[in-house]
Amino acid sequence: MNAITATEVVMPGKVEPDGLRVRSRKLPPPAKGQVVLRMEATGVCFAEQQMRLGRYYDQPAFPFVPGYDVVGTVTAVGEGVDVAMIGRRYAAVTMIGGWASSLLLEAADLVAVPDEVGSVEAEAVLVNGITAWQMLHRTAAVAPGATIVVLGANGGVGSLLVRLALHAGMTVIGTASARHHDMLREIGVSPVDYRDPDMYRKIRELAPEGVDAVFDHVGSDLAESWRLVRRGGTLVSYGTAAAKNDTGNSQLPVLKSFGRLAAWNYLPNGKSAHFYNLWAGKRCPDAFRARMREDLTEVLRLVADGALTPQIAAEFPLTETTAALELAESRTTAGKIVIVP
Repeated sequence: MNAITATEVVMPGKVEPDGLRVRSRKLPPPAKGQVVLRMEATGVCFAEQQMRLGRYYDQPAFPFVPGYDVVGTVTAVGEGVDVAMIGRRYAAVTMIGGWASSLLLEAADLVAVPDEVGSVEAEAVLVNGITAWQMLHRTAAVAPGATIVVLGANGGVGSLLVRLALHAGMTVIGTASARHHDMLREIGVSPVDYRDPDMYRKIRELAPEGVDAVFDHVGSDLAESWRLVRRGGTLVSYGTAAAKNDTGNSQLPVLKSFGRLAAWNYLPNGKSAHFYNLWAGKRCPDAFRARMREDLTEVLRLVADGALTPQIAAEFPLTETTAALELAESRTTAGKIVIVP
């Protein structure tokens, strides 16, 4: 195959968004089991915002190409990969590498994108959608008819978590800034202002008997989130957004949260607490990939069927990734910020 020149956006160190660098490099031919994927959509999620500050748990050393997920078309395959994959669209959750015009990936990590789903729409539900799906249906295993609380109901994960829960017949209380409350009410969510110092009291007023699950990505008031959960319910923590700008060891906030949640599970109150990690179980790659493929296929099927509508905040070309990251960090948007070629 002819050498492919890829355009990549590099995070060189702890820089402001305008410190990102654009480079070109020739990709090596795909090795055994690999493919070349031509990017059609990637995106910005909270992970890249943390990585920019060196605050993401287990991030690679600088410099590296960010990009947590990607959708694209296979243009070349390595030994042992079905040539029928060439010309077809696939999605992958990558953790890094997605901010590139073309990239090398393991064929086993790809999930087919239905013809009915556009690449931008698919990108909008990749890492956020699979995170929301697994937390709701695997980690917490919330039943239809349950009442849940979603902190950050207008965010990338939160907005999809809300929609998946409503689709499953659950009652949802969601926190967000006041400007997003009308939108949340329109889709059936009871909104609470996250800036209100009495936020947790107001949630309790909406659900005086407690709730079946709380999904908390903030991490600063886990004890308050835990108190909202009724007997038999579950608290799912999936981030430490409140510690984004802290200095010191980037792993410490996660480890502290993990320790508190583990201790709470020993209390004799019938409640459970979990720290969700998308990459848990990756040491058993076959089972991990099968679970990812099953769950992402289900999320994409919901999009194809019209049961789940991706929320897209904005689109930026790859060369304007700085503007995309700045918008994401402004905390003024609802939904996914997508990067296209």
